[in-house]
Amino acid sequence: MFIETETTPNPATLKFLPGRMVMPEGTLEIRDRQAAQHSPLARRLFAVQGVSSVFYGGDFVSVTKADGEWQHLKPAILGGIMEHFLSGEPLFDGAEAEQAAHHAAHDDEFFDPKDQQTVSTIKELIETRVRPAVAGDGGDITFRGFRDGVVYLTMKGSCAGCPSSTATLKHGIQNLLRHFLPDVREVEAY
Repeated sequence: MFIETETTPNPATLKFLPGRMVMPEGTLEIRDRQAAQHSPLARRLFAVQGVSSVFYGGDFVSVTKADGEWQHLKPAILGGIMEHFLSGEPLFDGAEAEQAAHHAAHDDEFFDPKDQQTVSTIKELIETRVRPAVAGDGGDITFRGFRDGVVYLTMKGSCAGCPSSTATLKHGIQNLLRHFLPDVREVEAY
């Protein structure tokens, strides 16, 4: 099994591509050992000293480090990913754990029902123009809400804590949404 590794704009995060599907639907960010308890792969990765976050995308795993050097962490992370996929274990222990992970990834959104048309357009633009680009960098951005002209987005994976995340939100996404939707004044991280 060959696992490709890519750098991301976030120097604390590396993207690992195992050459197969990781998360069949959606994305999931696991931020600590306790949240990793229902995922054999996440348990393996959090066993590596220095790992602070694991993010599952469609065909990749992004790993964020709290400390340590990549040259020391990367071999252990590659080993954990390879061991997981060669074992044939599922990504989650049981259907309940997968459902809990799905619900955690889809928290309640907030917006005024009169803004439904605007929200639908925001979601479409994020889905078609923003998410594919940030997935290429090992992360994800999801819609959380819209109120008083402000779009609230959650950044996950390599996007969370990335030094360029503010520029991505303010200059990239905000400009895109303002271009198509005059109702949008600004974009904020949530």
